[in-house]
Parts: sequence; structure tokens; C-alpha cells
Amino acid sequence: MAERRIRMGISSCLLGEKVRYDGQHKHDPYLTGTLGRFFEWVPVCPEVECGLPVPREAMRLVGDPDHPRLVTQKTGIDHTDRMQAWARKRLRELEPLDLHGYVFKRASPSSGLERVKVYDASGLPRKVGVGIWARAFTEHFPLLPAEEEGRLHDPALRENFIERVFALQRFRETVAHGRTRARLVEFHAHHKLQLMAHAPEKLRALGRLVARAKELPATELYERYQALFLETLAVHATVRKHVNVLQHMLGYFKRSLTADEKAELLEAIDRYRAELAPLVVPLTLLGHYLRKHGEPYLAMQTYLAPHPIELRLR
Repeated sequence: MAERRIRMGISSCLLGEKVRYDGQHKHDPYLTGTLGRFFEWVPVCPEVECGLPVPREAMRLVGDPDHPRLVTQKTGIDHTDRMQAWARKRLRELEPLDLHGYVFKRASPSSGLERVKVYDASGLPRKVGVGIWARAFTEHFPLLPAEEEGRLHDPALRENFIERVFALQRFRETVAHGRTRARLVEFHAHHKLQLMAHAPEKLRALGRLVARAKELPATELYERYQALFLETLAVHATVRKHVNVLQHMLGYFKRSLTADEKAELLEAIDRYRAELAPLVVPLTLLGHYLRKHGEPYLAMQTYLAPHPIELRLR
């Protein structure tokens, strides 16, 4: 159990609150159960919080996908200005809450993060929109990890989202102890292999930024690092990139492993490469050799445990 749960924004209906237009909810047991052990949810329902009743007439997005209007489906009442005015106020309220991310409701005209239906003048829908509230939130908090609950059922998308949330928590904890060059160098060193698994070229860019640390004011240095750090982790790790990291780690044991041990590890990596075994298999074996032979650089790598083992993401 996490000592302090990470504060996260979420669409209220996903917690089981009956706030949808039809008076129902969209409770997601994974979010409230599994992730609820580690996340403190801050519920938001744009429609109810901006003053609309439950139940209410269903709404949809119409017009220009980049600047859609939020209109009721039958009576044609336009709630766009009302929603946007509320959103500006709600965003200011959320600023001091130290959110680490947000889970939005898929397909919602207010909270859908992508591929929301937008209806043209002929009444034909295209899945090209972003909900009014989701757009306002992500523009106001562009660095925060954000995802839809539906996409979290995909194992790769789920792990990427959760990995970014815990990485942001570690970065903020580092900042809380003071923005020093030495502290950022240490933070970067701990995350090198994790970053390598996402985007090696961006890892090199982060390395160059850290190398120039003395040239930049501390606040600017940390802001630039945070932006590129989170951008790097948003790039999805692939089997090929994980294999590259695993082989890189194997290099640290070339003088300490026996021929049989090395062959066993190579076989585990090959089985993972062929998608015949999950990532946890070669990682477990590497962890065993790490405890047996000791490699300080590898031992400090967040790549080995980027999120709580209880989540079983690997």
C-alpha cells in the first residue's frame, strides 16, 4: 500500500456517482479498486458542476471540430459559454491540489479526450473532436498524464499512463527537496534505463540538458527537464526498445555470469522478444543476478520498478 496516495482528477461517473444525463453512472471497478489503493481521486462532473440537472437532455458537439459548440440534442440549447465559464473557474480551483494526472470519460462531449463525435451542418458525425472540459484541462495542464478510462483496458496504454504518473510523483518529490544541479543529475541517473526504453534520442537530449545545468537558472533548468522528461515517457515503450535495455543491462554482467547463466538470460530475453514470455521473466532473472553479483548502477535504476509491483503491469 502506498504511504501517500497520489491525487488524480477523474470523471465523477467513473467512481459510481449517478451524474450522467440519464441519471446513471459508469462505475469502473479497476479505477476504484486496483488503482484506488494508490490514487486519491478528485471527482469532476462538468455538466452537474456547471449547473445542469440530473437527469438532463443529452448533448453533443456540433460545428468546427477545433472550436465546437456544446448543444442539446433535441431542443438545440447551446451550453458552450456556460461550460467554458465554469471550466475557467474549476481550473483555478484545481491548481493548488497538486494533481498528477486525470482519467476522462470516453466519448463524452464534455470529457472525451479524443475521437469524440462532432456533428456537421448536415447532422453527420465524425469522430474528430475533444470534449469541452477535456480540451480546457489539457491546455491548462499540458504536462499532466491524461487518459480515457476505455483506453486503460489496453495493457500497454494502461502501463504507459501509470508509469508516467509515478514518474511525475518522483520528480515532484525531488523538486520538493530543492532545485539543485546535483539533485537533478542524480534523478536523471536513476531514470536513464527507463527513459531508454521509451525514446533513446530524447534520453540523449535530456543528458545534454543536464550537462548544461550550470548554464541555466535552477527554475528554468527544472522546468525544461520536466517537460522533456514527461514527453519522453509519453512515447510508448516497445518490445524492441525493452530488448535493447535488457541487453544493455546484460553487458554489466559479462564478467560475473557463468556461461550457463548468460545463456539462460539470453534465452529469457529471446523468449520475451518473440512474445512468448512477459517482460517480468527476464527482469526477474536480471534481478536475481543483480542481488547475487551486485551492480550499484543497475540497482538504482527505476526501470526495474517504475510502479508498484502490486499493480502487476508487467
